[in-house]
Amino acid sequence: MLSEVLLVSAPGKVILHGEHAVVHGKVALAVALNLRTFLRLQPHSNGKVDLSLPNIGIKWAWDVARLQLLDTSFLEQGDVTTPTPELVEKLKEVAGLPDDCAVTESLAVLAFLYLYLSICRKQRALPSLDIVVWSELPHGAGLGSSAAYSVCLAAALLTVCEEIPNPLKDGDCVNRWTKEDLELINKWAFQGERVIHGNPSGVDNAVSTWGGALRYQQGKISSLKRPPALQILLTNTKVPRNTRTLVAGVRNRLLKFPEIVAPLLTSIDAISLECERVLGEMGEAPAPEQYLVLEELIDMNQHHLNALGVGHASLDQLCQVTRARGLHSKLTGAGGGGCGLTLLKPGLEQPEVEATKQALTSCGFDCWETSIGAPGVSIHSATSLDSRVQQALDGL
Repeated sequence: MLSEVLLVSAPGKVILHGEHAVVHGKVALAVALNLRTFLRLQPHSNGKVDLSLPNIGIKWAWDVARLQLLDTSFLEQGDVTTPTPELVEKLKEVAGLPDDCAVTESLAVLAFLYLYLSICRKQRALPSLDIVVWSELPHGAGLGSSAAYSVCLAAALLTVCEEIPNPLKDGDCVNRWTKEDLELINKWAFQGERVIHGNPSGVDNAVSTWGGALRYQQGKISSLKRPPALQILLTNTKVPRNTRTLVAGVRNRLLKFPEIVAPLLTSIDAISLECERVLGEMGEAPAPEQYLVLEELIDMNQHHLNALGVGHASLDQLCQVTRARGLHSKLTGAGGGGCGLTLLKPGLEQPEVEATKQALTSCGFDCWETSIGAPGVSIHSATSLDSRVQQALDGL
């Protein structure tokens, strides 16, 4: 087992196009969001495994000797175990969580224990570890925070147990794993997501693992080749929404008005395909006219999503604020509030960006200037000069 400190990060995700239509068999484009989750893993010899999640106020510790004595036969033998509901109930007993533990905290702890016990049980003895996870991603905003958490855990635990090699070489500030190792990280992260969500699509963990942009349709996931990194404003309206209710609303509207809604879904599919084509052509040297096409696609998709009934007054306000400044925005995710993205064209002056952020903040929204098409799960040197890594270390 490795003895050095590991520092791992993984991106969040946004849906660029295809929300709701993807439920009906259409294409969705998911892109890695360069707001990241950071994990520091430090092996030690105090006989405990410690988990700290400062974003949600969790500090938990288990005695390794007690965990070692547990009957973990409920964890199937094999490369990657599948967390059944029965297994999750067993994990709750192992975790020793109080009855009044909040759902978010409980699921985060269970996902960690599942991955720790499953990946580390091949070791002669369970390792003593101190693990801290800190995130730039807001929780529960549909930005893939739980997937980034699961990806970071899977990557760090597989590396410390030497199931996959540490790709960081002397002198490296940051590096990534091989395709084969990333596939194993993704498989384990998906199981962590299943502990948290029950029956996830696998898109969020795939985006967080591979980075860049992915195409998703009817369970099939494929990477877009060399997508450009696009600068965006990401805005959280902070209006809570229920994804299940919004999805059901679209389905009901489709049943009620099939000849109206079905063409809308087909049109959203065409928007996703056109965006995929344009992104593929942009490559390393995007042209101004390509940004104009992306802006038109954003506007059309937002109108379609409003027609499907998943808009919200807060999202309308977001679009109005940015349109007044010549910018183009759409909701991302389930809608009904939640988050929206605004495309920032190259050459936009920083004072204009700051003024837009200020206007959105004045509406009561949270706003970040970031990028999409970010690198997937990465390992960093603890002496990295990257300011964000240093900020994460300070946060950890």
